[in-house]
Amino acid sequence: MCCSRMGRWGILFVLSGPSGAGKGTLREKLFKNVPDITFSISCTTRSPRQGEINGKDYRFIDRKTFKDLAEKGAFLEWAVVHGNFYGTLIEDVNSELNMGKNVVLEIDVQGAKQVMVKCPEAVTIFVVPPSFEELEKRLRKRGTEEEMDLLLRLENARKEMLEAKNYNHIIVNDGLSGASEQLIKLVRSYILST
Repeated sequence: MCCSRMGRWGILFVLSGPSGAGKGTLREKLFKNVPDITFSISCTTRSPRQGEINGKDYRFIDRKTFKDLAEKGAFLEWAVVHGNFYGTLIEDVNSELNMGKNVVLEIDVQGAKQVMVKCPEAVTIFVVPPSFEELEKRLRKRGTEEEMDLLLRLENARKEMLEAKNYNHIIVNDGLSGASEQLIKLVRSYILST
């Protein structure tokens, strides 16, 4: 649960969307253009992709460690996504928010639902591709999954896109420039209003 508000409390932003919608790329653009935010690094049991760095992109941990943390209630949110565990540590988020920092979580739909319940004040943003066909094209071009994993991601994406209506904001990523500009303006508007 989000902890009590002490001092200037930062804003919690939740960025979600199906795999291949461009969340990670948009997040990178956001961080290059908005200095008043920090990224909460999620834990995962999946193997690192090429170029991913432990402690920067994710905390790569084994299943036993993850399950122990979950049993202790250490996660603000956690879920099994595409057969792997993902989660955000409460301590990480609360420590940043309590220092007045604005925190961005890039998490899946299951995790976002948990955050919406525990932290209803969070600003939720859902990123969608312009079409399902475009999403499949992006995932295939990325080339990071075997065919069976790709089909699972596409199946999950159909279900996840139905959840967009539950978010505060929806950004259609039909072009990196326009979508990133929209995200940057949105986040800045919240920061400037506090």
